Amino acid sequence: MEGFKVQSLSFKVVCRSGGNFPVSPIKGKFKVMGWITFEWHSTLNFKLGTLNIKLFYFCPMIVFPNAKINIGLNIIAKRPDGFHNLETIFLPVGWRDALEYVVGNEVHFSSSGIPISGDPESNLVMKAYRLLQKDFDLPSLKIHLHKQIPFGAGLGGGSSDAAFMLTMLNRQFGLNLSKEELELYAAQLGSDCAFFIRNSPVFASGRGEIMEPVQLVLNDWFILLVKPPVEVSTVRAFQLIVPETPKKSLKSLIQLPVQEWKDKVVNQFESSVFQLYPEIGELKQRLYNLGAAYASMSGSGSCVFGLFQQLPEKWESQFSASFLTFSQKLSIL
Repeated sequence: MEGFKVQSLSFKVVCRSGGNFPVSPIKGKFKVMGWITFEWHSTLNFKLGTLNIKLFYFCPMIVFPNAKINIGLNIIAKRPDGFHNLETIFLPVGWRDALEYVVGNEVHFSSSGIPISGDPESNLVMKAYRLLQKDFDLPSLKIHLHKQIPFGAGLGGGSSDAAFMLTMLNRQFGLNLSKEELELYAAQLGSDCAFFIRNSPVFASGRGEIMEPVQLVLNDWFILLVKPPVEVSTVRAFQLIVPETPKKSLKSLIQLPVQEWKDKVVNQFESSVFQLYPEIGELKQRLYNLGAAYASMSGSGSCVFGLFQQLPEKWESQFSASFLTFSQKLSIL
């Protein structure tokens, strides 16, 4: 710890016998320099006489949950449990929220950015916290979510927030859960939630929770995501879908050059969603008109993305202020 300068470190010591007792903030070498955020060594294990001690020290923790896109999406069959079997490629992208917490005297959830309606306990971040709290002795937290990933877009923002919360709690409080165990917890929160535990390109099947790594060669491609002022209900989108087994699996189609994906790597939701919201279909065509080698709706919509070898000049002027946009250069080998 020598060399770190922090305002104070407040912590508690937990004894194997189950006793808890407070410890005063560290003084001396630690000077008042304002809060810092760090994500390592958040627990110390040591022995004090015959006691095995686990020491937790609490600083503000912050992570930046990212969005995902679906490259291709086939709905294979409806399951007896009411869900659907599907196949898709999940790809992480850099559109991000910000999620942070500090230890407090009571549990509190707040948010900023894109407005979040409803009971805070219904938010997936809170559900992730409560899920682990059932199995582990977690302290009360003051949680804040700055929302930037839009809702009803097919980008998995809520699932990502929940998965990052699980991972952050596991790391800071020394829960020692493996990635496989975290994925099992995440799968209880949402079909695509488990993806964000590993957060790398995968071929997903089942409800989306069965994943295997997939090789994508997208280095130096640019992606442009555009969210129109429309939100698509995932429930409604599934109600309109007619399950169908594809003639070729996405695992083979995705190995084709990007320039050959058009009309081969398809999102099955597009046929029904475009009927309900023609403007989403028009947006997809607009991306092709701008020079995209491949364009598609992500998930059940409404966000549409295009892959470009070079982003078109002044592309921002093509979309009014009611559209939300994000672009980045990909580096996935």
